[in-house]
Amino acid sequence: MIIRALLVLACSISGYFIAYYMTATSSYAYLQAIIGFIIGLVVALLVIRVEQDIRKQSLRVIAGGVIGMFIGLLIALILGFGLNMAIRITQNQHVVPWIYLLLTGILGYLGLVLGSKKAEEFNFSATENKNSIDQRLLDTSVIIDGRIADICDTGFMDGELIVPRFVLNELQFIADSSDSMKRSRGRRGLDVLNRMQKSSAIHIEIVEQDFPKIKGVDGKLVALAQKLNAKLMTNDYNLNKVAELQGVRVLNVNELANAMKPVVLPGEQMLVKIIREGKEQGQGVGYLDDGTMIIVDSAQKMINMNVEVIVTSVLQTTAGRMIFTELKEAAEKKSND
Repeated sequence: MIIRALLVLACSISGYFIAYYMTATSSYAYLQAIIGFIIGLVVALLVIRVEQDIRKQSLRVIAGGVIGMFIGLLIALILGFGLNMAIRITQNQHVVPWIYLLLTGILGYLGLVLGSKKAEEFNFSATENKNSIDQRLLDTSVIIDGRIADICDTGFMDGELIVPRFVLNELQFIADSSDSMKRSRGRRGLDVLNRMQKSSAIHIEIVEQDFPKIKGVDGKLVALAQKLNAKLMTNDYNLNKVAELQGVRVLNVNELANAMKPVVLPGEQMLVKIIREGKEQGQGVGYLDDGTMIIVDSAQKMINMNVEVIVTSVLQTTAGRMIFTELKEAAEKKSND
C-alpha cells in the first residue's frame, strides 16, 4: 500500500508540474496544471490496475524483481535522455526533472512487479538449466494423505515441492466445511502442509499462478504441471490417468507404498490375526502391519484368533495387494495325503 501511495503521489505531482511548466505563459496555467494532476492520478491508477492483474501470475524469486526494476530504470533513463534533448530544443527546461520522475516511477514500478512475478520464466544461465531443480506439484489428496511429509523427513526426496494457491484455497474450503469428516480432512491437510514448511529436509513454495478459464482444480493442476514442466504428485486415480494422457509425469504415493511392501512368495509362512469374515463362505480376513489384506481359507470361525497360515497366491491390483492363504494345518494335511 505504501508503494502504491508513493506511485500515485509521484504521478500526480509530476502531472501537475509538467502541465504547469508546459503552459506557464498561459493565463490558464493553474487550471491546466490541475488537469495535469488529474491525468497523472489516472495514469497511476491504471498502472496499479495492471499490477493487480500481474499479481495473479506465479511468483518465484525476488531476484527477478531486482532485475526487472533495473531494466525498467534503464529504459526510463534512455527515454528521459531522448526527451531531454527534444525539450532543450524547445527551451523549456523546467519540465525535464518531472518527466524523469514520471518515467522512473512508472517503469521502475512495472519492472519491479513484472520481474518478481514472472521470474520463473527466465533462464538465467546454462548452468542453471543443467542443474535445474526437480519440481513436484502437490495436489489436495496427497497433502491430506500425509505420507508425503514422512517421505520428505526420511531424506529420500529432494528438489522443490510446489503447492498452488488454488490447492491451498481448496484445503481451506474443505477445512471450513460443515461436514465434520471433511472438516477433519481439511484441517489435517493444513497441519501436514505446515509441518512440511517447517521442515529443513525439503523446500515448499506457494505459487500464485491460476488459470481462470479452466474450471476445476484437477484441470488447473495439469495445466500448471505442463507449464512448469513439473511432476504431479497425487493419490487420485482419475487425476493420475487424465494427467498421463496429457503427457504429465505422475508420481502416485499409493504406487510407491505398494512398491515398498515386503515381497511375499507362495509357500511362505506367516502369523495372522483373523479380524472378520470374508466374502466367500468359510473365509476369514486379516491384515499385515502395512495394511495388506490376508484372505485365509477355512478361518471363518477363528475371528480374533492368531493363526499360522501358508501363502498360496498373491494378487496385485491398482488398489493394493491381496494375499491368499490357507491354514498351516490344512496345508500340511494336503501334503501328507
